[in-house]
Amino acid sequence: MAGVTIYQVAREAGVSPSTVSNLLNGRTGKMQPETRSRVESAIRRLGYRPNRAAQQLRTGRIQMLGLIVPSVANPFWGTFARHLEAVAMAEGFYMLLCNSERDPDRERRYAEELWGDGIGGVVLCSSLPSLDHVKPTVEAGLGLVAFDRTAQPGDPYSVVNIGTDNVLGMRLATEHLLELGHTRLAFVSGSIGSVNRAERYSGFRQALEAAGLPRSAGIVWSGADTVDFDDRDTAELGRAAARELLLGPHPPTAIVAINDMCAIGVVAGAREAGLVVGRDVSVVGYDDIILASMAMPALTTVRQPVEEMAATAFARLRKIMDGDRGETGHSILHRPTLVVRSSTAPPPAAPG
Repeated sequence: MAGVTIYQVAREAGVSPSTVSNLLNGRTGKMQPETRSRVESAIRRLGYRPNRAAQQLRTGRIQMLGLIVPSVANPFWGTFARHLEAVAMAEGFYMLLCNSERDPDRERRYAEELWGDGIGGVVLCSSLPSLDHVKPTVEAGLGLVAFDRTAQPGDPYSVVNIGTDNVLGMRLATEHLLELGHTRLAFVSGSIGSVNRAERYSGFRQALEAAGLPRSAGIVWSGADTVDFDDRDTAELGRAAARELLLGPHPPTAIVAINDMCAIGVVAGAREAGLVVGRDVSVVGYDDIILASMAMPALTTVRQPVEEMAATAFARLRKIMDGDRGETGHSILHRPTLVVRSSTAPPPAAPG
C-alpha cells in the first residue's frame, strides 16, 4: 500500500502514534510484548516503510549499523556478516559491510564516514592491538563493539570486546595432537601482530609447556614474523609453509594453522610434498568454516559459536547506541569447542 503513514499503522494496531514511533526507533524496553506484536503485525499487513531521512532528523541516527571486517575472502567473515545481518534485521536494523584488509587508515576512514552519515554503531573485526585510529570517532559518539579481540590497555572506555577464548581454543587443538602422540608440532600463522593471533600462539605454547616438552618441540614457521597475514591469500600462505616445513630435514608430524583457510592451504602443500594428511601428517585449523567439513580429508578444527557471537555483538552494540554504557570497557568471551575429523591421527610409526 503506497503512502501508508504512522497514523494509519497506529489505528490498525489500536495504539497511539507515539507507541508506533517508539517501536520504530528501538524504544521498546517498557512496551508490553502483546502491544509490540500488534504493532509489528499492523506494519506487515499495511506494508508500512518508515522514511529514513525523517527518522534521522528526529533521532540523529538511522536504523543502520556498520560492519568492518578484514575481508570476506575468508568465509568466516562472510558467515559472521550473515548472522549479524539476520539478527539486526529482525530488530529493524540494516547493515553496511566494509572490507578493511586490516589497514588502520582504511578502518579510520570507514568509521568516520559511517558516523558522518548518521550511523551510530559499528562492529569492528580487525583485532588490531590498538584502537587509537578510531578513538576520536568513538569519543565523538560512535558506538563500537570490537570483535574477535580482548580488551587492551588504552582502549576507549565505551568499547566492548567480544570473541572466543582464543588461548583456550588453541590449547584444545594442540592438546588433541599431543594426546595422539605427536611431539614435533609446527604453528603456522604469518604475522602474529593481531590480538587474536597472539592469543592463539600463546595457547599453542602453553599446551606444549604443560606437556613438559622442550621449546624446540614447537616450530613456528620461519616466515611467521616476516610475511604479512592477509585474509585474501591465507590459503596460499599455508601452502607455502607446508611445503617448506615438510620438505625440510626435520619435518613436523603435525601442523596447527591459525585458521581454517590457512589449514586448507597446509593440506594442499602437504599433498604437493607427497604426503597424505591424516596418515603421514596431521593438520588442525581454527573457526570451523563451512568448507572445513567438506575438505579432503575433513578438517579437525576449533569451532567458534558464530551465530551466538553475532547475537551478542548486536545486543551489546544496540545497548551502547541506546545510551546504555554501564557495561563497557571489558571482554565477553564465548567458549570454543574442538571438532575432531579425519585430518588428525597418531604420528606415523618410525621405520624399524
